Amino acid sequence: MREADRVPLIGRHGRRDDLEAGMKEIVGESLARRLVEWGVDTVFGLPGDGINGLMEGFRRQRERLRFVLVHHEEAAAFMATGYAKATGRLGVCAATSGPGAIHLLNGLYDAKLDHVPVLALTGMQETSVLGTYYQQEVHLDRLYQDLAAYNLVITNPQQLPGVVDLAIRTALSRRTVAHLSFPNDIQVAVAGEDPYRHVGPGGPPSSLPTWSRPPLRPEQEDLARAAEVLSDGERVAMLVGVGARHAREEVLAVAERLASPIVKTLPGKFVVPDDHPLTTGGLGLLGTRPSEELMEECDTLLMVGTSFPYSTYLPAPGRARVVQIDVDPSLVGMRRPTEAPVAADARLALRELLPMLEPAADRSFLARYQRKMDAWRADMKALQDPSRDPIAPQYLMGCVDETASGDAILTCDSGTIATWAARHWTIRGGREFYLSGNLATMAPGLPYAIGMQHAFPGRQVIAFVGDGGFAMLMADFLTAVRHDLPIKVVINNNNSYGQILWEQIVLGYPEYAVRHRRPEADFSAWARGCGAFGVKISDPRELPGALRRAFSHDGPALVDCDVNPDEPPMPGRVKYEQAKAFTEAFLRGQPHKANILATVARDKFSELRP
Repeated sequence: MREADRVPLIGRHGRRDDLEAGMKEIVGESLARRLVEWGVDTVFGLPGDGINGLMEGFRRQRERLRFVLVHHEEAAAFMATGYAKATGRLGVCAATSGPGAIHLLNGLYDAKLDHVPVLALTGMQETSVLGTYYQQEVHLDRLYQDLAAYNLVITNPQQLPGVVDLAIRTALSRRTVAHLSFPNDIQVAVAGEDPYRHVGPGGPPSSLPTWSRPPLRPEQEDLARAAEVLSDGERVAMLVGVGARHAREEVLAVAERLASPIVKTLPGKFVVPDDHPLTTGGLGLLGTRPSEELMEECDTLLMVGTSFPYSTYLPAPGRARVVQIDVDPSLVGMRRPTEAPVAADARLALRELLPMLEPAADRSFLARYQRKMDAWRADMKALQDPSRDPIAPQYLMGCVDETASGDAILTCDSGTIATWAARHWTIRGGREFYLSGNLATMAPGLPYAIGMQHAFPGRQVIAFVGDGGFAMLMADFLTAVRHDLPIKVVINNNNSYGQILWEQIVLGYPEYAVRHRRPEADFSAWARGCGAFGVKISDPRELPGALRRAFSHDGPALVDCDVNPDEPPMPGRVKYEQAKAFTEAFLRGQPHKANILATVARDKFSELRP
């Protein structure tokens, strides 16, 4: 928020405005005040008559609590989730009763599945009309039952602020979603009011805005067992996830001691630099060929901060001994039989495990995969071909990678763009990377960037999104403009739902209903209409300069780049079943097959060139 936009709360004489000074504190303000006491500085949301009492509370605390007005409640939930992912702090979003609260759900499920703390605040019809089929009467506590670990409709002013503390502690402790819903009449009731006669021995909840969750230390006998298994291994591999994001140095030290290649999950991409000689990159459909091959060859696997769900890419049961470190004991041993489970904070566990490990005498396994990874990096670099027309999406991502700053944050939508980001966005220095890991929903890239730019106003934040995902929530680009947020949006525009297209083909079916009518949309016109920088690119020669201008622009900027719609996001290693299904789709009448085959041939030619 610009300083000029702030409305002073404290007058020249150091006291509140006379009108506000005479007001009694209402429940809405009690909520806002408690959020501030918990260190919350931002709420993302959209007002409505179902939360006017909450909005009045936010207004009264506006000097300490920023309300970010959005254009869609789903975007507000994504912004809160992105804020929580990047900071590790509580994200907060708010929506009105009924439809507004329903819109929050997708973004909140993203928070739940990726284990980040978010508090959702919603409205509800006043208590006297509940159960009368009143307009917008949706019983949100029932709707949110599967979603929220703490889920409560406030029915008495005396419940605050105690239940706010309980909700926030639950969200932070369990790294999940909490939900509080406020009926209209409760929102504007006098805080602390006692409307009922007490007939039981209980009293209103009494609490303080405090929370303690020290890092979970490992048990020594668990570490000793882990060290024994790892020391017995001859071909040890590490698989690290986002749960090890704070343990980069420890991960590298253990890998060096064990002569172990480091494989990364996609959400854990920024745990280790991509150009580090110990890593073989990602695993899975979007991963690298060396990572997939070493998972088939390793005899011991150390999993840190991940419960990687795509188990077909893990060593087959019985093929490798498994050690797993995770802060959540319920996730240990979920994917593969685990001989040495360690329930602990990743940094502490690795730090204490390191001196228990003997340096590996034979480093040939690591050396072999370092050579394989060198070849893979060369192949990926070859695909960043500036002579391709239409523009190769690999070249687009390569140009973004070269132009971005050393501490840039990249947010990404789900789809083919995740493939290009996984393989051509290089983690180095202080760079970070975020996407919807487990929900894999469309459209979070733009609102993530807005939430993260609020959290880190001095850093470069780039949203790398597809045309499909951007179109879903493009109205909130205007949110970035109106809040003077210098986010950079790069649209990989293939005029289709690209990932769905290739998933249909991999099943052996010709694509159907996944491409839009041509010509491609010009989203840069929308950016300029919002008052931001916007440019449309279809000529590869113009791309580097356009990105430089956009990234140096002092404000929001958007580059809409038309890319080859027939560029397949090939897996690291094509299996027989995938090739067979691809062939079957072509025999059954796959359209655009000539262009697809020509693209694949050009890719192979580029990889083979010296």
